[in-house]
Amino acid sequence: MLRSLHINNVVLIDKLDLDFADGFGVLTGETGAGKSILLDALGLILGRRAETSLIRQGTDKLSVTAVFSDINNPELTALLQENELETASEIMIKRTLQSSGIGKIFFNDQPISAKLLKEIGKYLVEIHGQFDNQGLLNPANHRAILDDFGGLQKALNDCGSSYKSYRVAQKKRIEVESNIAKAKEDEDNLAHWVKELEQINPQVGEMAELQTRRQELMQAEKIIENLNYAYSALQSSDITSALRSAQSGVSRANNLVNDKYASIYEALDNALIQVNEALEELENASADVALNANEQENIDNRIFALKDLARKHSCDVDALSDILQQFKDKLNAITLGEDGLSDLRTDEQKKRLAYIESANNLHKLRIKTAEKLDALVMNELPPLKMEKAKFITEIKSLGEDRWSEQGFDDVCFTVSTNPNSPQGAINKIASGGELARFMLALKVNLVQTSSVPTMIFDEVDTGIGGAVARAVGERLSRLGQKVQVLVVTHAPQVASLGDYHLKVEKNTINDITTTKVYQLDDVARQEEIARMLSGAVVTDEARAAAQQLLKK
Repeated sequence: MLRSLHINNVVLIDKLDLDFADGFGVLTGETGAGKSILLDALGLILGRRAETSLIRQGTDKLSVTAVFSDINNPELTALLQENELETASEIMIKRTLQSSGIGKIFFNDQPISAKLLKEIGKYLVEIHGQFDNQGLLNPANHRAILDDFGGLQKALNDCGSSYKSYRVAQKKRIEVESNIAKAKEDEDNLAHWVKELEQINPQVGEMAELQTRRQELMQAEKIIENLNYAYSALQSSDITSALRSAQSGVSRANNLVNDKYASIYEALDNALIQVNEALEELENASADVALNANEQENIDNRIFALKDLARKHSCDVDALSDILQQFKDKLNAITLGEDGLSDLRTDEQKKRLAYIESANNLHKLRIKTAEKLDALVMNELPPLKMEKAKFITEIKSLGEDRWSEQGFDDVCFTVSTNPNSPQGAINKIASGGELARFMLALKVNLVQTSSVPTMIFDEVDTGIGGAVARAVGERLSRLGQKVQVLVVTHAPQVASLGDYHLKVEKNTINDITTTKVYQLDDVARQEEIARMLSGAVVTDEARAAAQQLLKK
């Protein structure tokens, strides 16, 4: 709730410190005394655009500070936490503006932007009759207000949950469709590339082996020459005969000393075996090189084919086998994806129908809630001298492109002020005084679910008096039992019902005009109401009438 307002150098106010209480407060004063200046100053605290024309003449800077307490709004708390602002039980907002146009805004001593201030202000105060874009006057808020009034949170949560499920299923289906469509565009190419790669059948590490083999084949003549030389050397030196002669000598020695030199004999035997194996391998190697004399051409063709494919697919030769598998997977995905897509479409349709069912349920509940709210508001209108007016909560179904977690309803509070007048949005049709009374009729019924702790009504008594003004005051008093209410009024019947009374006065001393605000005691209050009844000259009859009005 608004606890205090401190104003310096705003238009006619040089310095003003105001304290506000709970309940229903009234603000009165003669026309031109400066009541609107207070609303201008408070508007700065709530995020209204700061104009240098508000700076008091002869000064170069204005400042307005407001203190709020007993703030208990989860949405406001979330907003503050999101912006890393202190969430204390008491809030102090200060705004300054220099004649140069430079301004500063502080939230509990932390600097914030005007945009954020405007967001915060929505949760602190509603001003009816002046700012058409706040609270009940903004059609964007009507759906949430109706849902809060009807206690439709469970149905709203169910609708939101089913909407999210539907959108997730829809997104998944769209992604798969897109992937399949893209894959189909490449299907012919993929099939060709797979066939081409399968014919080549590239293997990891193959290029290195081919290049090694190619190097060998390029040296084939020299290799055969050297292998034949080695073969001839082993045969011409009769190494085999020499080894056998050595074995014979060692064998005779072993017979004399009981195989003492058996290891030598065995070594000679192994040498003989290895020489024979070497001769055989040399013979085979020479034959192999001679038999594969045409292999180099085949290898060159293979290397060229592999490199050509690697360039075509912008990869290394060793990556071709992976590329082949990727192409195969994409071809398989087209077939498998189409089968899976059918399941995804079925799942999406199932969840779409579930959302429609929950949204329809929410729609029906909103219609019942709207009928109840409309009846309650209409009951309030005749005593407010608006018996010919009509209040209707219009609920229209939106197109599928505007479905949301809140369902498919567009909710708008509409009014007509005369029997032959068309229904229109409340903030477009009603005049200032009518608008304030419509707001009053609404707020009296919505107060239980209101998230804004302070409401200010301006021009609520325009064009009314007597019993109607009394009816307005009674409703403001009822409203003040639930939230903090401040009304700027010219009606003594309204002023007499306030829990406390503030008076605005304008004084001129030495050609300097200033506006002051006083809280009236019982005697001063009776005198002020008498002035409101009689005008410039307060009569005894007016004082008696004021005394009678103050007897609640």
